[in-house]
Amino acid sequence: MRGALPSYLRIAEALTRDIGAGLLRPGDKLPTERALAAQHGVTVTTLRKALAVLTERGLLERRQGSGNYIRPGDCTQGTYALFRLERPEGGGLPTAELISLTRRDKPADLPDLGSDAAQAWNIRRLRSLDHQPVAVEDIWLDGRFDGALTPERVSESLYRSYRERLGLQIARAEDRLSAGALPGWAAARLGLPEGTMMGLAQRRAFDADGRIAEVSTTWFDPARAAYVARIP
Repeated sequence: MRGALPSYLRIAEALTRDIGAGLLRPGDKLPTERALAAQHGVTVTTLRKALAVLTERGLLERRQGSGNYIRPGDCTQGTYALFRLERPEGGGLPTAELISLTRRDKPADLPDLGSDAAQAWNIRRLRSLDHQPVAVEDIWLDGRFDGALTPERVSESLYRSYRERLGLQIARAEDRLSAGALPGWAAARLGLPEGTMMGLAQRRAFDADGRIAEVSTTWFDPARAAYVARIP
């Protein structure tokens, strides 16, 4: 998979999402490091790097001689903070596979992107939770952001790639939920017939100046994933 996160970050993301979903609560004690490492199929050294990330995020208290405990903290610091799909029961490790990346003229029916740039980036991705495909994305990024956005450099964390490769910081996003038919280009990716009614999330993402930087459409299978919005 292009741009796959290192193992320790995948584990840190999984634990961050479980905390955000309420599957791990403040005060809960994690299993031993050896048991957690075995559960995730990594070495204890790799597991400890993941726990260090949680500690930096303020989500974990590591008590010498006692163990690792969940503490109250900001679960939105994770790489996938703006990716709001979770397993129906909560949590789940999100990953992404790039389907296509092109820079081309804006189609006539493309919503306003906040500038008069003639071109835009079009990014299509397959999203998975715990390695099961659950959604497809069709993303348009304003062409005013010009930089080294290549298939090899579009990581699973698209917003991190924006920041690192294009100097774009997504400050906020607005999502509108409805239902829509699965398009033909995405049907085989999810193993569903074209036209299947899906959950539909349409997003407008804004830069630090309040201008629309990106618009996207996500079709998700409600049998495999739920859209979750939490208020701190």
